[in-house]
Amino acid sequence: MGFIHVLDANYGRTDPNKCSEGKTSNELSNVHCFQETSLRTMTVRCNGRKSCTLSAVNSVFSDPCSWTYKYLNLSYECRPLNNSDVISIHHANYGRRDFVTCPYRRAMSECYFTQTTSMRSRCNEKKSCDLDASNWVFSDPCYRVHKYLEVTYSCV
Repeated sequence: MGFIHVLDANYGRTDPNKCSEGKTSNELSNVHCFQETSLRTMTVRCNGRKSCTLSAVNSVFSDPCSWTYKYLNLSYECRPLNNSDVISIHHANYGRRDFVTCPYRRAMSECYFTQTTSMRSRCNEKKSCDLDASNWVFSDPCYRVHKYLEVTYSCV
């Protein structure tokens, strides 16, 4: 059993024929529709996992081109597990740094706390690490702001 490594991704439309059944010509005409953050979204959410389920919708990727019917074009490979690898946390934030990631209604403010030390104490030197991205785990840096956890790590 291996893990997912995303090679390339685009949420948009580059082919007039792909996913075209039942769509109007207006919905299919823009074949220069690219979401520049598609690769980052997919790597953050799927890299290193054994499986990954993600909906190809505007609420996940944001809308790169209005009135165009979009699809996710994805290239990935399965890499073998190295049984000696352990997690090394580089950086972690809990809160909200932008309005695109995990959109929730209309987030009106940015607010986050660096959680690198906390994540290192919970996950460094482990082969896997599961925890809830919640106020119970990280405390509440921003009252009434919908939050998410960002973690940069590697397997060493």
